[in-house]
Amino acid sequence: QVQVVESGGGLVEPGGSLRLSCTLSGNRFNSDILGWYRQAPGKQRELVASLTFGTMIEYADSVKGRFTISGDTDNLYLQMNNLKLEDTAVYYCTSQRRSTMYIDWGQGTQVTVSS
Repeated sequence: QVQVVESGGGLVEPGGSLRLSCTLSGNRFNSDILGWYRQAPGKQRELVASLTFGTMIEYADSVKGRFTISGDTDNLYLQMNNLKLEDTAVYYCTSQRRSTMYIDWGQGTQVTVSS
């Protein structure tokens, strides 16, 4: 099992920026798929961005050009620029085991974009 802890959410005006951070610990593999999901009120949880070290980075169409996922051995980050009202959601950091597709979730951090 992987322990996942997010931080960095908050309130920001439209057009502003936030950086989310995530600390990962426990039973880790280099092949794990690391990601950020979000869930807005009344909507399904969606994948925002994912990263597998040395292989692939992917983004949801809604955040391409505005969000950047990055990380190192024990940390994952999501730089969010030009935030929009529709980016308001609880953001979750995740670690997914490639062999089983099992996902470990963080507790979530609230991001609110409001004027």
